[in-house]
Amino acid sequence: MKFIKGEVRWGIIGCGDVCEVKSGPAFSKVSNSKLVAVMRRDEKKVKDYAQRHNVAKYYTDAQQLIDDPEVNAIYIATPPAQHEEFAIKSMVAGKPVYIEKPLALNSDSCIRIKDAANSMMVPASGAYYRRALPLFNKVKALISENRIGNVKLVLVHTLQSPVKNIITKTDDNWRLNPTLSGGGLFHDLAPHQLDLMYWFFGKPTEMKGRSLNQDRMNNAPDVTSFEALFNDVFLRGIWAFNVHESAVTDSCEIIGDKGMLKFPFFSGATLEIKTESGTELIDFTNPPHIQQPMIEKVVRYFRGEGENPCSMDEALVSMRMLDSTLSD
Repeated sequence: MKFIKGEVRWGIIGCGDVCEVKSGPAFSKVSNSKLVAVMRRDEKKVKDYAQRHNVAKYYTDAQQLIDDPEVNAIYIATPPAQHEEFAIKSMVAGKPVYIEKPLALNSDSCIRIKDAANSMMVPASGAYYRRALPLFNKVKALISENRIGNVKLVLVHTLQSPVKNIITKTDDNWRLNPTLSGGGLFHDLAPHQLDLMYWFFGKPTEMKGRSLNQDRMNNAPDVTSFEALFNDVFLRGIWAFNVHESAVTDSCEIIGDKGMLKFPFFSGATLEIKTESGTELIDFTNPPHIQQPMIEKVVRYFRGEGENPCSMDEALVSMRMLDSTLSD
């Protein structure tokens, strides 16, 4: 594997909304890491980003950033339709890649990225950063400790209103264009949720899903159902992005034969634990730059100092779950 010797010097392809707070600033706050260049097609916007975030270089052409000799690692934060192209071009240049979720438009594209990383021996990680947050690490630990006994059932409910929701807003609204996003708003939120299910319980042994475009306001589905079996753990989830504000919900319930865990994925960080001994609430605090704990792990991996926090093989698992919701 072609690890980086010395400081990881990042270039960002696609420095849009996600890079403002969630990820961008963290690259220069992590040890042995610095953000040195950014790219966006809109010159005015990329220049503004670079100036506000004290980034020395900016580009409007992705290949120029990839070819910059000062850049030795690349964060790909474009819409998913461009992930494969830029990931492979970066790896051809010998530069490790950290790729936003969902990793690609579909499983076939994800496989091509995975195969390229393996054949070129270039490190590649997926930005499934909720694995590194304290709430979800606690959930994983409680499951492993058998705190709620043998897990039987997982219920996921993500109901969002077009008026009031947790979806990141952009001027072009690319998340509602399946050609760019791979699906609809489900493809923006569910990658984190389904990846966590895999991280908690292993690969699904069975799965099926269905997506509908009920309101037909665009070409993207607005309602999705998904069921999976993780060995003996049964998961049922529903995602709807067309409900009234009064129905807005973001919850996961993990139910065992000795208790249950309940928590949100996105709207807060409070864990509810119910067992025979009573109910316990634990509040967690997410970091200001929510991807920073994951970026710390990625930097260590790119330097050959730690394990890959989310490999391409792992990212492919949740990608296949997403694909199952769009199959005929």
